[in-house]
Amino acid sequence: MKIKKTLQNIITNILAWIFSAICLIPLLLILFNSMKDKKAAAEMNLHLPNLPIQLQNYMVVIEKGKLAQSFLNSLLYSTGSVILCVLLASLAAYVLSRNQSKLNKFLYMYLVMGIALPINYVALTKVLMALHLNNTRIGIILLYTAMQLPFMTFLIHGFVAKIPTELDEAAVIDGCGPTRLFFTIILPLLKPAIATAVVLTFLNTWNEFVSPLYFLNSSDMWPMTLSVYNFFGMYFKDWNLVCADILLTSLPVILVYLLGQKYIVAGMTTGAVKG
Repeated sequence: MKIKKTLQNIITNILAWIFSAICLIPLLLILFNSMKDKKAAAEMNLHLPNLPIQLQNYMVVIEKGKLAQSFLNSLLYSTGSVILCVLLASLAAYVLSRNQSKLNKFLYMYLVMGIALPINYVALTKVLMALHLNNTRIGIILLYTAMQLPFMTFLIHGFVAKIPTELDEAAVIDGCGPTRLFFTIILPLLKPAIATAVVLTFLNTWNEFVSPLYFLNSSDMWPMTLSVYNFFGMYFKDWNLVCADILLTSLPVILVYLLGQKYIVAGMTTGAVKG
């Protein structure tokens, strides 16, 4: 039995390494070709870059691709939507979980339906134009917040339901008001859920492509995803520059995911079980 179990573990590990290597191939392809010259990168292979390494490709991309401005735009959109989405989702989840009236149950189901329903860009365009928010930074932040709010409310709702209501009652008896109750008692207990919501909202917002394409007409307000799209249109023959652009755009997402993956796993598994 021990030999059989050992063989199963070896085979499982080998398969895991093979699948991991396959998943890393696109990233390595982009990394290697971003450090080659134009002629070598045109072959699009996994050969290591020849010396000297063409690190100036990154400087060319930053200058000609306007990555500094687009990076600040993406950071503003992602940070703004994270703050608004996490705060509103936490408040909504707490109220809808604690007050189990028929109206609140209906509102919760209505809100959660937004996870599955498609986005109507025609209606959104008319709404943003009516509110004079089209082609504005605050408009795209509010749009990102609305897009992420249903799932984040659903995620945090499961955590709030696990917090005993006796804590609320004890805090009220001690003279704690509703606002103080939420921010001093409940919110600190939601750290795993909030960490998960922060990471997922940031990743989803940073990678969003379609919404800014529709609602941001000025290139000065474009996020990094649109800058890559625009840069590829101008330099589609220079694969060394295109790969460098893609790598620089993906780097923040990779770093945030690597730093926050334990919170995502812990948050999902903890919130999935109600006791």
